[in-house]
Amino acid sequence: QSIINNKLRTTLTILGVVVGIFSIIVIMTIITMLQSSIEDGLAMLNKNTFQIQKHEPMQGPGHNRSDRNRKDITIEEAMRLKEVLTSAQYVGAEQWQFGKVVKFGNIETNPNISVAGATVDALRTNDWNVDYGRDLRENDVEYSANVCLLGPEIVDKLFPNLNPVGQTVRVDNQPLKVIGVLQKQPAMFGESRDNYIVMPITTWQSIYGKYGRSVNITVTSPNKESYNDVIEAAIGHFRKIRKVQAGQPDDFYIFSNESMITQFNTISGPIKIGALAVSLVALIAAGVGIMNIMLVSVTERTREIGIRKAIGAKKSSILIQFLIEAVILCIVGGLVGIALGIGIGNFFGSFLNAQMAIPYDWVIIGITMCVIVGLIFGTYPAYKAANLDPIEALRYE
Repeated sequence: QSIINNKLRTTLTILGVVVGIFSIIVIMTIITMLQSSIEDGLAMLNKNTFQIQKHEPMQGPGHNRSDRNRKDITIEEAMRLKEVLTSAQYVGAEQWQFGKVVKFGNIETNPNISVAGATVDALRTNDWNVDYGRDLRENDVEYSANVCLLGPEIVDKLFPNLNPVGQTVRVDNQPLKVIGVLQKQPAMFGESRDNYIVMPITTWQSIYGKYGRSVNITVTSPNKESYNDVIEAAIGHFRKIRKVQAGQPDDFYIFSNESMITQFNTISGPIKIGALAVSLVALIAAGVGIMNIMLVSVTERTREIGIRKAIGAKKSSILIQFLIEAVILCIVGGLVGIALGIGIGNFFGSFLNAQMAIPYDWVIIGITMCVIVGLIFGTYPAYKAANLDPIEALRYE
């Protein structure tokens, strides 16, 4: 009754718990959404494919100068790897430019087109299949043919009522004959994967330059069982091709679905620790507030406690009663913090095109933390109430 009667004081005390739980739940909700989106996106890709790149896609401050000064991976090295890596099903090479415009006559796309230069095998490793028209051929790559394949989004923009096959489009003033249209692909991370154009990698290099631009090598294993063996073989062969001395670290990076998840966990780990630290500080401050309000409650209810003890109430029953009240205060604040954290976390996560998620494990951890805080900071007031002298308590006005 004392807690209910002092609504402002109780609300302010609970607010500390709300802030503590909210701070951890909102971060964990966003991280859970992103991780779920990454895993869903990777499930759409060729699971038996990995890439060999010059660097890690996301480099932190811990990378040294030798990593940054690695020599580029060349198309010749990619072709050499294809010759010797006989255990692989496909070994492709690709290069990219982003934010480009594709034109057809007086019509043009938005400046958000990805331009890929690829070998024939790279079409297979990326699961790029032709819907109609013809595919890239080896002689297109060999002779740097000015031909291209269009993604469905570009076709919808430039050729709403016309068959694009046989027409000529322009990218960076380079005319390219459309030989085929690629099949529509499912969106990844909420973004379309159909606004791209593919040309022979040699044509790409003639437009954007061959030197100073590293090639990405894409490798597909015959099946899931041979995946790790193909990775090991690729590393061994590519070290020889790159003339990496025994005992020296690789001067290239193997990028796979698993490594992407590992990188995400590496980045999100410190964020989780930081959020947990902020949450613990807020909960400790809230715990002190709860202890204070419970001590005030004990003082205001001294006479009530004296009456209860006079008619036979045990110390343990009074102790448990006050502990339960402290825990309930914490749980109420925790539930509000959880609801706000999940709601606001999903709101912000939606701007990242991530699917709605609830971090169930952290919800359970949050409730557990509330119970522990309630028990720890409610113990002293409960002990004080349980050990009041009934005679002195009855005299209290």
